[in-house]
Amino acid sequence: MTNANTHPQPYWNPYAVGFLLGLVLLASYLVAGRGLGATGAFSSVAAWIASSISPEHAAANPVHARYLASGTPLTAWLIFLLGGAFAGAGLSGWLAGRFRIGIEKGPHLSGGQRLATAVSGGMIAGIGAKIAMGCTSGQALTGGAILNAGSLVFMGAVFAAGFAVAWIFKKEWL
Repeated sequence: MTNANTHPQPYWNPYAVGFLLGLVLLASYLVAGRGLGATGAFSSVAAWIASSISPEHAAANPVHARYLASGTPLTAWLIFLLGGAFAGAGLSGWLAGRFRIGIEKGPHLSGGQRLATAVSGGMIAGIGAKIAMGCTSGQALTGGAILNAGSLVFMGAVFAAGFAVAWIFKKEWL
């Protein structure tokens, strides 16, 4: 599925996009009184699902109870932030002629293996985000913007791990 563009539009300048993202973060503080992050949205949905299945268990669980205290967690602003991020990414890809349905695979992986590794990696990242008390966007953008020491250490570890893993797996792509 692509739009009428036969040639994809060039990518935006990453420095300009970073500046715009900083303005979005500033607007988030001004309007909502807090920064950005997606982990809370997923936790809100998990609390809602748990309360739909077993309201007693969800109310007794201190993690879920925090999200259920103000009523249905589906009204949390982070849910709309996450939905807007997905919709905006889809619209941006379509307008640039880059929107298509497919599975991006590395070498030596079938489609099923790629989906399995993506789901496994996503689950591990989600658990890590809860342990770190924030996802990459929350830690890097929000925590980094206020010079939170834990967020700065987190981002240093992310970059170090990224460079190490890229070096280890570089031979797979050559």
